[in-house]
Amino acid sequence: MSEVAALPPPESAFGRFARRFIEDRVALIGLGLLVVVILVALLAPWIAPQNPYDLASVDVMDSRQPPGSHAGEGFTMWLGSDGVGRDLLSGILYGLRISLTVGIVSGVLAASLGLMLGLLAAYAGGRTETLIMRVVDLQLALPSVLVALILVALLGKGVDKIILALVVVQWAYYARTVRASALVERRKEYVEAARSLGLSHARTMLRHILPNCLAPVIVIATVQTAHAISLEATLSFLGVGLPQTEPSLGVLIANGFQYMLSGKYWISFFPGLALLVTIVAINLVGDRLRDVLNPRLER
Repeated sequence: MSEVAALPPPESAFGRFARRFIEDRVALIGLGLLVVVILVALLAPWIAPQNPYDLASVDVMDSRQPPGSHAGEGFTMWLGSDGVGRDLLSGILYGLRISLTVGIVSGVLAASLGLMLGLLAAYAGGRTETLIMRVVDLQLALPSVLVALILVALLGKGVDKIILALVVVQWAYYARTVRASALVERRKEYVEAARSLGLSHARTMLRHILPNCLAPVIVIATVQTAHAISLEATLSFLGVGLPQTEPSLGVLIANGFQYMLSGKYWISFFPGLALLVTIVAINLVGDRLRDVLNPRLER
């Protein structure tokens, strides 16, 4: 009797997702850059030669030193120093921690708020949907930078204040995206089956409709994380974000802006390059996630 060839095991959902993701080399490069950025940000206290938040370790005599100069404490400032004597490499590593923290935390909070409101609008309908979506339309009609500037000016400087401002700016994008997906899911048969079984409205929304709306939310989350990082840098560059004692990438860029025409390009160039790499890496990953999670592209 001839042997029957064993069928290969079915591919898991995660395996199919990973296989489709790694087909794009550009996305892999973006993912690699993003992993490196996250790792150096997490390890900043151990790999940075200086703590830029500790003013006692900053020597004003080391200010505006070119890349490769030696600091008064003996270490080499590979990227030079800024106008107050901070090692730029250390400032960038710690600045990445702030940027990623602001982007991720504000994204999670905004996504949670937008998910709940968008899901409620689609499921409840009527006046509830009208009220929520009119607020969303009003929010999206205003420029993000303008809204963030007004909120930060009212709340004051600080990481928590910026996160709160970014949540207010971002939640409407999630709400509109989730509502659009939930409206489609609400008309499907499994929702009618859940209602006929007497399941509560909360369980129907959270256990059945919400999981089927997460794919577009994941894509929006990556885009909004990059947007939040750039918006935080913009606020800090304008002087209404973080204080000088907690330099973020935006603060470091602002510190060197006045020296750009005097030949001391490195003070703004290297923090700007770090910000650019971070945002581009997140966007590359987000673009690939959009293609992989789009059911219309399934073959």
